[in-house]
Amino acid sequence: MTEPFDAVDIIRTKRDKGTLTAEQIDWTIDAYTRGVVADEQMAALNMAILLNGMSRAEVSRWTAAMIASGDRMDFSALGKPTADKHSTGGVGDKITLALAPLVAVFGVAVPQLSGRGLGHTGGTLDKLEAIPGWRAELGNEELMSQLAGIGAVICAAGAGLAPADKKLYALRDVTGTVESIPLIASSIMSKKIAEGTQALVLDVKVGSGAFMKDEESARELAATMVDLGTGAGVETVALLTNMDTPLGLTAGNAIEVEEAVEVLAGGGPDDVVELTVRLADEMLRAAGVPDADPAAALKDGRAMDVWNRMIEAQGGDPRAKLPVARHSEVVYAPADGVLLQLDALAVGVAAWRLGAGRARKEDPVQAGAGVRLHAKPGAVVRAGEPLMTLLTDTPARFGRAKEALAGAVVIGPEGDRPGQQLIIDRIAAGHG
Repeated sequence: MTEPFDAVDIIRTKRDKGTLTAEQIDWTIDAYTRGVVADEQMAALNMAILLNGMSRAEVSRWTAAMIASGDRMDFSALGKPTADKHSTGGVGDKITLALAPLVAVFGVAVPQLSGRGLGHTGGTLDKLEAIPGWRAELGNEELMSQLAGIGAVICAAGAGLAPADKKLYALRDVTGTVESIPLIASSIMSKKIAEGTQALVLDVKVGSGAFMKDEESARELAATMVDLGTGAGVETVALLTNMDTPLGLTAGNAIEVEEAVEVLAGGGPDDVVELTVRLADEMLRAAGVPDADPAAALKDGRAMDVWNRMIEAQGGDPRAKLPVARHSEVVYAPADGVLLQLDALAVGVAAWRLGAGRARKEDPVQAGAGVRLHAKPGAVVRAGEPLMTLLTDTPARFGRAKEALAGAVVIGPEGDRPGQQLIIDRIAAGHG
């Protein structure tokens, strides 16, 4: 067949800071998915987009074209509202584990399609796979049955959702074009809109351990995604949250599951509880259940009941002992004072090097590896006290993990107290 456009002309348009038409965008995504547009051509276009940006209309059409490349899910047969959450990724971010069953307590179905970790950011599926027997892959019938009966599913996304994004993301990863806000926003939102939930809450991380290091770029990403979701008829809101310090006291796989279960049992670190409850509030409000009390559902065991049923439905044993790393090494406080800084990126890289993460998507991960923190910023510490414990099955990894932590800890005089706000802002439709 004769193609209506030429890839080189489209690359030149964006290279020269022009605007792509809806028809050009539709053809580009479709032709790339079919193999008509070559990888090197799409790489050049991605770089032009990274350097010159896209208008909101272009981003919206690009996202719609990626959605159109695959299937769309439909949860209307469930007869109850649906809500989902997406985090842009951080260190110690085990929020999804407790959040999905918590929201399901109130009659809102949560089809949480999640991913695996890459680099210093952990993956929800990797964490859950530390539970003996648990499986991430579900067919559509299993997914719908579990949502109808239990109300919450955390599983891998099917290959049919936005296949153009899968191909595009792999290319961006190896061509230095991951950081483009239009491409990030369309990548996330094409999958989330295709997923078909009526409400979506975005947790956009900002800080050293986040993809977005500064608040201005995080705000731009959040606003772009909120506009995309709202324009597609999905009730969408975003929270900007702090990722200068790891969330909670664990970064790894099994140890993060352990901490999420503590939250479901009514305990757990204050920051994890605070963010879980706030995101649950936002999801429930967006789904039309504004008067729920998620904090009470953590305290009285209702969320734990849903968690146990959800894990069992996917072949897991929620009461089984979690894997434990065979080796550990303690990092001690170098001085007396107040812990002023504990850099999230450094802790994430250390956990990754210990075996909790992967450099390539096909790499295995260690279930028991990671970093257990004994103090967070604001704590008074004494020289020689444990600051963190490094965990791995392969002790040869300790050296490089400790290299990653060089400079991660700042201790100041007693009386100093770092001021860190966990939830920075809320961004809704219209950005008001």
